[in-house]
This record gives sequence, structure tokens and C-alpha cells, in this order.
Amino acid sequence: MDLEKINSPSFLKELNQEQLTNLAVDIRKFLIEKLSVTGGHLGPNLGVVELTIMLHKLFNSPKDKLIWDVGHQAYVHKILTGRASGFDQLRQYKGLCGFPKRNESEHDIWETGHSSTSLSAAMGMAVARDLKKTDESIVAIIGDGALTGGMALEALNHIGHEQRDLIVVLNDNEMSIAPNVGALHNVLGRLRTAGKYQKAKEELESILRKIPAFGGKIADAAERVKDSLKYLLVSGMFFEDLGFTYLGPVDGHSFEELQASLSYAKKTKGPVLVHVITKKGKGYEPAENDEVGTWHGLGPYKIESGEVVKKPGPKGYSAVFGETLVKIAKEDPRIVAITAAMPGGTGLDIFQEACPDRMVDVGIAEQHATTLAGGLATQGMKPVFAVYSTFLQRAYDQVVHDICRQNLNVVFGIDRAGLVGADGETHQGVFDLSYLRHIPNMVIAMGKDENELQHLLYTALQYNDGPIAVRYPRGNGLGIPMDDTLKEIPIGTWEVLEDGSDIAILTFGTMISLALEAREQLMEQGISARVINARFIKPLDSKMLRQLVSENIPLLTVEEHALEGGFGSAVLEFLEEENSPSTIIERIGIPDRFIEHGSIPELYEEIGLTVTEIKKRVQQMVPSKEQRA
Repeated sequence: MDLEKINSPSFLKELNQEQLTNLAVDIRKFLIEKLSVTGGHLGPNLGVVELTIMLHKLFNSPKDKLIWDVGHQAYVHKILTGRASGFDQLRQYKGLCGFPKRNESEHDIWETGHSSTSLSAAMGMAVARDLKKTDESIVAIIGDGALTGGMALEALNHIGHEQRDLIVVLNDNEMSIAPNVGALHNVLGRLRTAGKYQKAKEELESILRKIPAFGGKIADAAERVKDSLKYLLVSGMFFEDLGFTYLGPVDGHSFEELQASLSYAKKTKGPVLVHVITKKGKGYEPAENDEVGTWHGLGPYKIESGEVVKKPGPKGYSAVFGETLVKIAKEDPRIVAITAAMPGGTGLDIFQEACPDRMVDVGIAEQHATTLAGGLATQGMKPVFAVYSTFLQRAYDQVVHDICRQNLNVVFGIDRAGLVGADGETHQGVFDLSYLRHIPNMVIAMGKDENELQHLLYTALQYNDGPIAVRYPRGNGLGIPMDDTLKEIPIGTWEVLEDGSDIAILTFGTMISLALEAREQLMEQGISARVINARFIKPLDSKMLRQLVSENIPLLTVEEHALEGGFGSAVLEFLEEENSPSTIIERIGIPDRFIEHGSIPELYEEIGLTVTEIKKRVQQMVPSKEQRA
């Protein structure tokens, strides 16, 4: 089938099972070919082909609401709703988004990128439907990994209590980005091996009703018998105890089983959970055999061999973080590393291999991870929670209430700080300075390169006066030589990288290279710019700032972060407190909007984080040599 000619999922209703099977083959071939060029979330989407086809066959999107949790498994949904032609530009600048996007299609009714939100959204839509007295179906599709998120469990509890008509499809592939952990994972494991509980229950009821004269009465009184059967067949029937009708386990690659179970769910009153077993990466052997999450989301690859195409370059910042942590931990037994289901993504897989007894993976549970770190800190341990900037947002209250308020010695390794590129607006790490720096007791730092990163991590682990966050960007380092001996960097100190007398450019992290290049070009125009590595965002280097104020030198702050509440705002606040209204200051940073997907250079160009923009601002602030002559 020519998938690019699909403009609506309605055609599925006319297809028989053989045609559906052929369509599934075509979709898998399409995904494998397209993603080999663009990269993307291959494994999750190969696993939900039959499930997505059957959902769109049985339900009437967009009237019926299909809500995808996390959203990285929605590529098949996008194909079936008329967007196959956009896959050449998947996750590319101005191209097809890698996640559901409301302005992209009427079939995308909920935008996701963070996990565990679908059930709460579905409950909101069910309440709205009932208030409006309409009759659409509400279906949330959530993975077994996302189900470990506290928000999902809160929603399950509420849905079960309210007893509104709502279908939860649990896509159980036994693995998220990393192998799942936790008691709930074990519950699902028992359910997978428990057999067809629903079928056995229906067969028992059918037999009872066939008994002459008394069959109907016996069947009506048999609920306790069926409940006993439930506990006999399925130890700890978690979902039914929460108030759901449980259907499954269902083979997620069998159209026959999917149709039977989803049709039954559609007719059933109250909340229903359909437990679907799928194979992540199905149909492509390298992805099927993946045990470490490589094929969850990746860049381009060679179809024939499954070899991931890696661009040569220096070691990544995450790897430097992980290796440095191992190096320090070998000398300090108090260090414990914590991840929220992202050991590989944050570089902690290196620590996990070296110090397995001091590695804690809590699953998708950033709130729990943060407070767990606080508990460790109260007992004299040195916890390090490595987490993407965008995911730490989920634990904001715990950072404030449990860590900073108690002034506990917790180290936050904030990975993916700054723009992340293809994953887009749900993953850009551009808000953490704003939501962290105003919290009392918090220290925030970011190195100019991978060598300074290792020293800052060492500094953070020697610091005993409260929480400290060490930020580092996505991608490779600069390839500079690494010092063999780690050293402490005095908290709250900056360094002058290049001296100058006409203007001071205050920046840090990824923006330093732009500032240095702009300085070189400005020198040709007779403008002398001082470039300062403002590696501590909190506390600021008040001594150096006061020196700059005394020189009455203009200041330009540059940051790969939201301007509102960011580093530049901190400098403005300092100047106000110092009563320095005469100091000229301007700021360059990320404007007040969400930044969509694209390559990082393209995004820099779009928002003005460029050498050209730095030069332009400096030229506006400082007269050139010719003007001064």
C-alpha cells in the first residue's frame, strides 16, 4: 500500500485481517527505511503497529479520543492519520514533530513528551464528555514504564473511584528506555504468565447458565466464585482491586485477539484496562534484540547491519560526567548515584557497571528520586541524581521542600541543559536556571568544557553546605585535554578568559565559544571585549561584578536559557541591589516562547544565539574606533 496516499484512518474499517496484516508489514518497512535516514523512536513504534491499526479500525478518531502517553510511539498513528509524506522531515527543522502535536492534526488531541500524563488527561476528557452529555470513547494508551510514574498511579486511583467510562490500553513490552524496575513491574510479570483470566471467567459463567432451571440464579450468585477464580489465576489482581475491569493479557500482535478485547472493552461500562503484550522493535531483528535501549530512540543507522551511524567526535558530556563520578566514587564510598529510568542517557550506565551496589534506578519517578536523595543525604551519604533538565521540572516541589529547605547535601547532575535539537519543545532544557536559582541554599554551576565539568563535579562532591546543581549540555565535548588530577573550584568564582576594556561579555557553558569568536571579530573593528566565564550562576561572583561596576564598563550577558528569570536577570538583580543604575547592560538569550525541534545550529540562528547577534549588540552598545576618533 502507498502509505503516503492515506489521508484518514476510516479506510481501515473495510479491511479484512489479511489486508491488515499486509498493511502492518508495509508500515514496518516504511518506518525502518525512513528512520534509518532521520533517526527517531524506532523500537517503540515497531512494537505498536497492530495495536495502533486496530485502535483506529474500531474507534472513530478524532471524535473518539486516542491519547498517547509519552508520544514516542505515535508514528504509526501519524501514518494512519495522513502524515506519511512528512516522514522525510521527521524531527527536522520545520518538519514533522516526533511527538503528537495539536496544531499538526485534529487526531492529535493531547501533546506529550514527558511520560505518565495520559491517564489524567483522559480522565479530564471523560469528565468533560459526561458534563456535555456526549458519547465518544476515551482511550489512553500507556506503557508499562510510564505506569511507574506517580502521576499515572494517582490517576488510576481516581479513575477507579469515579467509575466513568474510560479505556486504558496498557502497552506492556517489558521495557522502556531501560529495563523496568519496581514492584508494579513484578505485578505485570505475574499477569503476563497468568493466562486468559477473562476468558476463563466468561467460560465459567456460560457453564453455570446452562444448568437447567437453576442456572441463571446460580450464575447471578457466582460473583464470589469468579473472584476466587480471579485470585487463583492471577495473583494480586491489582487493577480490578482499583476498580477496573481487567482484560488480558492480550497478544498485541494478533489482530484477532486485539479486535475481540478492544470490542469487549468498548461495550463495557466503567473503566476498563486492556493489558496488551507487545514486542518492542518487532519486525527488525537488531531492535528486537535490544536489551539496553539503544533502539528506543537513535540517530541514523544502516538497515542491513543495524549499525548505528555515529559521527566521529570527542567524548560526550554525559560520558565525562559518568566516568568522573566513577573516579571520585572509588575514593569515596558515600557516593550513591540515582537515575529515573535513564542510566544510559545520563552516563550513569558507566557508574552502574563499576559500582552496582551504589546505583539506584527508581523508574520513571523523578519526585521520588529527589526525596530519596534527600533521605540518603540525612544519613551522611553523598547522593548524585543525574537527570535531564526537562525532567527535573517534574520534581520541583521536592527540590524546594525536601532538599533546599532542609539544606541537604544533594548533587543534581543536570544533563541536556540548553537546547536539545530534534526532540523539540518538550525536551529543551532551558528553564532550570529560572526554577532553581531563586530557591534558598541552591548553588548552580556550568562548565565551559568537559574538563571544567569534571572539576565542577568534584567541587560539588566536596561541598558540604547544601544542594548544588552541575549543568552540562547534550552532545560531545570540545575535545580538549583532560586534567588527570581533579581540583576544587571556589564556589561563586568566575574567570576572565580574554581581557578587554570596552565591554564585558558575561557568559558560560556552550555560549563561551561564540563569545570568544565574536571578540576576535570585534577586535578587527577596534572594539576590545572582555570575555568572562561566569561558571557559577548562583552565587554570582559579586567581587568581579563590583569591579566591573567600578570600571563603568557595559555588560552583555549571553545564555542558552530562557531570558525570563535566567542568568541575565540575576545580573540585573545584582545591579539593582548594588544601586548601579548607570551600568549599561543588555541580555541575549532564549525568547519567551517554546522552541520547537530542529538542529541546534538552526535553532541558534532562529533565536539569535549567534556570533553575528553578539557582534551586533556590542556594536550598538559600544562606539567603534572610527566613531570615537
